[in-house]
Amino acid sequence: MSAEKLAQSVGRELPYLRRYARALTGSQHAGDNYAAATLEAILTDRSIMEGETEIRIGLFRAFHAIWQSTGEPVDDAGATIREKAAQARLRKLTPNSREALLLRTIEELRYDQIARVMDISQSEAEELVGIALNEMSSAVAGRVMVIEDETIIAMDLRGIAQAMGHEVTGIARTHSAALELAGKERPDLILADIQLADGSSGIDAVNDLLNNLGDLPVIFITAFPDRLLTGDRPEPAFLIPKPYTEEQVRSAVSQAMFFATTEGLAV
Repeated sequence: MSAEKLAQSVGRELPYLRRYARALTGSQHAGDNYAAATLEAILTDRSIMEGETEIRIGLFRAFHAIWQSTGEPVDDAGATIREKAAQARLRKLTPNSREALLLRTIEELRYDQIARVMDISQSEAEELVGIALNEMSSAVAGRVMVIEDETIIAMDLRGIAQAMGHEVTGIARTHSAALELAGKERPDLILADIQLADGSSGIDAVNDLLNNLGDLPVIFITAFPDRLLTGDRPEPAFLIPKPYTEEQVRSAVSQAMFFATTEGLAV
């Protein structure tokens, strides 16, 4: 493959690597640093991608080689107290379990693909995903607020969160309803759609909530994830595409609870 064709192919997959890196580190800044380091490594040594027929798998394999070589997932320098607490919890998890879980649920890779990315067997990949789901779902429980205008989806999200042991503070269908609901009971986590019933923006609603309540973990659920994967503005660490699976929501909720810093999004 020519250098130009490789660059184009990698460029098409880069938004998804950045999404994965943000979810893994809990912040856009740290995730993008790892993604940039991966690109630099590929540009310096194209042999990193050789032997892999799928560009996405080769790109993620290169990322993991760098990720594993750093020793620590995130540098605590300059981190907030809540971020440091999150990293302390993460270090107690079974090694490589979160990586396998994110690759499976957020990036929707097959177990054989996860095995190639992480250089493990398929059975090990399956075991790690199961371990991560169990460890993370039982680690943190809290209050979840749902911002969603489609009744069936809202009820489904509420049911998933409650089955995980979380309390759901309520469901808001509009920007103004979200602000009113949050004023009654402060949530620990927000699950939000981007486009709401009255034409208002879920992004605007979340920004206003964060301005009023301070840093909270947020998971955006949208039928148009590419609109938030441009790199042109601050992006959410946790982004689930519609239609979603219960496994995706469970994974994102569990992991978002570990990270308290949520950057606002400008429309």
